[in-house]
Amino acid sequence: MTQRDVQPADFETADYRVVLRRLATLDEEAASLRAEAGRWHDGRVAAADDAVRQADQQLRDAKQAVAEAQRNLEEVDARAAGLWSDYVHKVGPAAERFGRTVPQPVIPRQRSERNAADYLDEVATKVKYTEKARPLTFGIKLLFGAFGVAGGLAGVAAYRVLRANGGSQTGTWKDALPVVALVVLLACPVLSVVAAKKVADRRGVGLDAATVATILLAGMITAGALLGAIGVQ
Repeated sequence: MTQRDVQPADFETADYRVVLRRLATLDEEAASLRAEAGRWHDGRVAAADDAVRQADQQLRDAKQAVAEAQRNLEEVDARAAGLWSDYVHKVGPAAERFGRTVPQPVIPRQRSERNAADYLDEVATKVKYTEKARPLTFGIKLLFGAFGVAGGLAGVAAYRVLRANGGSQTGTWKDALPVVALVVLLACPVLSVVAAKKVADRRGVGLDAATVATILLAGMITAGALLGAIGVQ
């Protein structure tokens, strides 16, 4: 009977030395199992610690990514607001067809590798682009000349009305109407230049100094000729 063949029921009949050797063997096996269990436990603890560290690192990375995304969002919103302000300043009330504030962002129909900065750069290029002014044609020059004539006619009409209501020494504000009439007479050709400028902007043509001078001269000549024809009071 070997020491490994000794069972608990055989302890009463087994040799004393065999039992001692068997007990020593069992103690060694128990120590080996305890050591193996300790190593398994230490390994599981180390694996759990690694998992916790990785989770903490992923959490920190996620928080950093969220903060960076928030900063990028704020930068994109600020730049979009600036571009919208430039666009509204450039085109005027026509921009209101897109809304009174910055339009809400939309997802591009065709997905690509482009990011928000690429789209903003494209918008900035379009906003900064200024179409070349078309050359002044003979018809446009006639139209601007008509503005000058209309300004002269309006100035003479206002001049006559104001002169008719003033001129006598009444001691009231009407005594200043002749001076006001002269100012209005000179201002109407200038206002015709302003009106011509708006028309030129809508038609996309330039309004140079020569054209402005033509409008003013047309207005002054019309006013002078008309006043000379009807007689200045």
